[in-house]
Amino acid sequence: MTAPLPPGEAGSRNMLQLMQLRWMAIAGQLGTILLTRFAFDVALPMTAMLSVLTGLAALNAISILWLHWRHGIANTELLVALLLDIGALSAQLYLSGGATNPFVSLFLLQVVLGAVLLRRWSAWVVVGVTTASFALLTVAYRPLALPVGYTDTLFHLHVQGMWVCFALVAVLLLLFVRRIDGNLRARDMHLAELRRQADEEDHIVRIGLLASGAAHELGTPLSSLAVILGDWRRSPRIARDPELAAEVEEMRTEVQRCKAIVTGILLAAGEARGEASAATSVRSFFGGVFADWRTARGFAHADYRDDFGEDVPIVSDTVLQQAVFNVLDNAAEVSPDAIAAVLARDGDVLTITVTDRGPGFKPMILAGIGSPYHSTKARAGAGLGLFLVTSVMRKLGGSVTARNRAEGGAEVVLRLPLAAIALPEDRRHGR
Repeated sequence: MTAPLPPGEAGSRNMLQLMQLRWMAIAGQLGTILLTRFAFDVALPMTAMLSVLTGLAALNAISILWLHWRHGIANTELLVALLLDIGALSAQLYLSGGATNPFVSLFLLQVVLGAVLLRRWSAWVVVGVTTASFALLTVAYRPLALPVGYTDTLFHLHVQGMWVCFALVAVLLLLFVRRIDGNLRARDMHLAELRRQADEEDHIVRIGLLASGAAHELGTPLSSLAVILGDWRRSPRIARDPELAAEVEEMRTEVQRCKAIVTGILLAAGEARGEASAATSVRSFFGGVFADWRTARGFAHADYRDDFGEDVPIVSDTVLQQAVFNVLDNAAEVSPDAIAAVLARDGDVLTITVTDRGPGFKPMILAGIGSPYHSTKARAGAGLGLFLVTSVMRKLGGSVTARNRAEGGAEVVLRLPLAAIALPEDRRHGR
């Protein structure tokens, strides 16, 4: 499958194709000039024609430097390159018979390349320039000085030259139009990927708005329940009944947990965030995240290993914590017997690897990892877990990869640049 390309990168690939075509044109013209001059003994202005080839070679050298200097090639630059090629071809035809030269059909190759590579207005410029050049070569050219005896066979030589020109154009069109079409398809794939990401981010915004609204709506009744349960706990009648008092305390604990979840949603929505983010370190933060998850879920068969090495100061992030929770929840759901999480470091990138002993991902899930509602679970809303994890990691400049392990089970790896959560220098020094 062709990798997606940004539009500028597609332009660079197309310029590279033009450069390769130019090298082939230089070699082909050199061979034709030498064959015509020494095999058919046709007098040609060798110095002038070889100078044109030298100019094409110099243009290719400049193009190589230009590609290294520029990160993307625009439509105007491709147009200029094609016009220079047209100028070189016109000069060679002028020096070798003008429009009577059977290789004048090579102008069609320039037109086709312009139609494929350039924007509409630029393609019409190429059509106009090639048409004008052809017309000019019918009246202004240097006639060929044919040896004695070629007059009777001139038409046959012209037909043979037309055949060679047709074969050359056909081969070049097949090779390069297919390559250029591949570059354009890769660019279109990149644009489609950007549109898909924009749709997903819009989906996340809607989810965030709904979650934030729900959190606001739930805040008041949860606070009321917390007050009522606090009064019940202090009630003498309930205090005299240990079983009832234990149930009230359990309800109060669960209400506090719900309030903490609602607060976390509001934090993630940015409504109570910023200065509330606390300074911590990688090992403390992720160790605490795993401990909180194991306590909240009551999952006894979870193993956590810290291979990070030297600690690094960072800012705590509620959204990142929830992303790790989602990965652990998914692993625990399919593998209730055992899951494992490993915190490690790969250069300037933090990695969290979560493995389980479940049935693994189905191929269709692996192919669309991170897509919303892409799940084999039948319940409503299934498939949002990894989608939200992928979106959070992408926003932070990280990535999510998943695979099925050879020994059974699945593995999900979160990769996050440390710079994305690094503690600012002023907060490190207490300013």
